[in-house]
Amino acid sequence: MPAYIAITEIRLHLPHVTSLKEKRRIVKSLAAQLRQRFGAAVAETAEQDSWRRAVMLVALVGGPDTAARADELERFVEARCPDGCNFARQLRTFAD
Repeated sequence: MPAYIAITEIRLHLPHVTSLKEKRRIVKSLAAQLRQRFGAAVAETAEQDSWRRAVMLVALVGGPDTAARADELERFVEARCPDGCNFARQLRTFAD
């Protein structure tokens, strides 16, 4: 059985955030939920000093169901960030 890795970049738009402290609370909470629910590795990779934007990189590792888990992860994030988010994903196998 081949091993897969799905790497997803999540760009969040947070128009109602009024401080970096509030933004960090939101990003840390979302990252913790992704780790707990999906077993994902999560890091905030850009826009650390911007109040209203965040960029997170999420990695999922597994078997053939990894793409479906990544789809579910994206739906989960969209439900928690109704003000807007964009996704870019790459799915790779160990042989790539």
